[in-house]
Amino acid sequence: MNSILKKIALITGGHSGIGAATAKVFAKNGYKVIITGRRKEKLNAVKAKLEAKYALEVKVMAFDIRDFNETQNAFKSLSSPWNKVDVLVNNAGLAAGYSSIESGDMDDWNRMIDTNIKGLLSITRLVSESMVKRGHGDIINVGSTSGSQIYPNGNVYCATKAAVNMLTQGMRIDLFKKGVRVSEVNPAHVETEFAMVRYNGDAQKASIYDDFTPLRAKDVAKTIFFIASAPRHVTIQNVVIAGTQQAGANFIDRSGKKYVDQKIQEERSSSS
Repeated sequence: MNSILKKIALITGGHSGIGAATAKVFAKNGYKVIITGRRKEKLNAVKAKLEAKYALEVKVMAFDIRDFNETQNAFKSLSSPWNKVDVLVNNAGLAAGYSSIESGDMDDWNRMIDTNIKGLLSITRLVSESMVKRGHGDIINVGSTSGSQIYPNGNVYCATKAAVNMLTQGMRIDLFKKGVRVSEVNPAHVETEFAMVRYNGDAQKASIYDDFTPLRAKDVAKTIFFIASAPRHVTIQNVVIAGTQQAGANFIDRSGKKYVDQKIQEERSSSS
């Protein structure tokens, strides 16, 4: 652990789900952590938990990643050594709406494009410059199986994740001679607040994980850390990860939760 004590990981969308779980894994392994997002209250809650458990400092940056000026100002506010990021995890992303193309909502489309594509580009542009100057760094983009497997009503969301895949490949070609590794992790269904966001808080519509066992945020987080901790001569370029009951975007065994985490089951029982 001593060799990575001073390394810094910046995780976008770090207030919940995959982002919060990833922050926890990196903190547990001795990294200093920067978490970003729009919800400062939630970011501070994650910060408090990590600092209490791992006795390290966590930086919070609250801004809207869709706004380049906000993103730039937030990053420029970091003093040394915090502005020398070793690992950038581009996790911020969302699905908004679930409509056929002829009835899609332009606001939903712009929200996805601005977050999933333009937001990823903005923070990468800012962080990668320092990585190139130092000849060292890791950029890990959180894509989705939806970037290669289309499903009904997934049109624009799937397109944004396909763009993440192409951008990842482009970044790798640009940066591989400059000491910066670029990787992508593509999860299938993950039980987070993803569905609640997509369906605008409609709990009934968002109950898409009730009849099978999807991935958990920590499953993806551990995969991200595995990528970052590979020996420097190794780049894990692309990982696809799915729950055992999911064979593809349109192939899910919905015959019940066959792989229930015992700890989660106990927590649910105690809270009911």
